[in-house]
Amino acid sequence: MSPQQGRGAGRTGKSKLTSRGAATRNRIVQAAAELMHVQGVATTTIDEVLAASATSKSQFYQHFDDKSDLVYEVITLRADEILSWQRLRLEKVDSLRGLHQWRDAMVQRCVLRRGLWGCELGSLAAELSDTDDRARESLAEHFGQWRSILAAALDRMRDNGVLRADVDTSALATGLLAAVEGGYLLSQTAHDPRLMQTSLNAAIDHIMSFAPDSSERASR
Repeated sequence: MSPQQGRGAGRTGKSKLTSRGAATRNRIVQAAAELMHVQGVATTTIDEVLAASATSKSQFYQHFDDKSDLVYEVITLRADEILSWQRLRLEKVDSLRGLHQWRDAMVQRCVLRRGLWGCELGSLAAELSDTDDRARESLAEHFGQWRSILAAALDRMRDNGVLRADVDTSALATGLLAAVEGGYLLSQTAHDPRLMQTSLNAAIDHIMSFAPDSSERASR
């Protein structure tokens, strides 16, 4: 089953939900996402999710087959949140200034949480990728979408002459995303959001090493 087919594969399909049922289901997923991000997937119990979401066990099983089914919905929720945030800040980036503004937004996001808890998707990947292949495939797909968003911004920078015409934007996007995840991890362990900025600065400096030289700029 693909990640898309698995989405919403519990006992009650999303299209069949009443507005009240959808609200209950969303409340369960939101509560589970918060608990799993703070204390981990393995240690979060269904009873804790029920208490946090003010729902009953019967309501839970109306919407989910089991805890694993809920975990897949948490992955989708977190991915939707992160990718929407990234698209909003990257969809018009076509310059070094725009890339720096995205970096500043990433650092600010880390500052607001004092570097705590790390990346929501990264935390899920670290815990689930070696034990749940369906979760791993879903997470890999979402990280691939994130890389594509970054690569599209670098494509626009290349098209504007900010980067060389022969630059491998896909490879640079992979390095930039690795810097994001590494920045989250370092900031989390040190409780120091400045490490996110250092990590992103290093990645952006590497990207700008592919700027055209003066002769190339003159020929454009």
